[in-house]
Amino acid sequence: MNSWTQKRVTLNPKRRGCYLITDEILSHISSELSEYQCGMANFFIQHSSASLTINENYDPDVRRDMEMMLNRIAPENAPYVHTMEGSDDMPAHVKSSLFGCSLNIPISNGRLALGTWQGIWLCEHRNSGGSRHVVITLQGETKSNSKTNLSKKRK
Repeated sequence: MNSWTQKRVTLNPKRRGCYLITDEILSHISSELSEYQCGMANFFIQHSSASLTINENYDPDVRRDMEMMLNRIAPENAPYVHTMEGSDDMPAHVKSSLFGCSLNIPISNGRLALGTWQGIWLCEHRNSGGSRHVVITLQGETKSNSKTNLSKKRK
């Protein structure tokens, strides 16, 4: 039997850049996540000028270099048509589309099955984007259901 859990998390405002948010996210869902034996976690950011991605969780230089490259790919001074919300708005939309608005991460034995050097990043593409909202959906077999199913199979 599958179980579902959903939670909306608000992240504090950050200035433009790439931020490792794995621990911040886990602080909001650790008790719920620990109940799942096997499943999937979906993380969906409800904004079009910020994004989520998985990348290096150790060296902060990777985040700085990523921001540098994103600014080269989608510079503020390009001849954009959509400029009413500021010079950082349209580049933010481009960058957000490059990384995307959602992540799917397997759940294994109550933990996100990230690799050793992987972490969840919030990429804030506006100079001042404000609070960001992430909807987290956990789906899968819970440990209690797993034990029940195991004892049924043994009978």
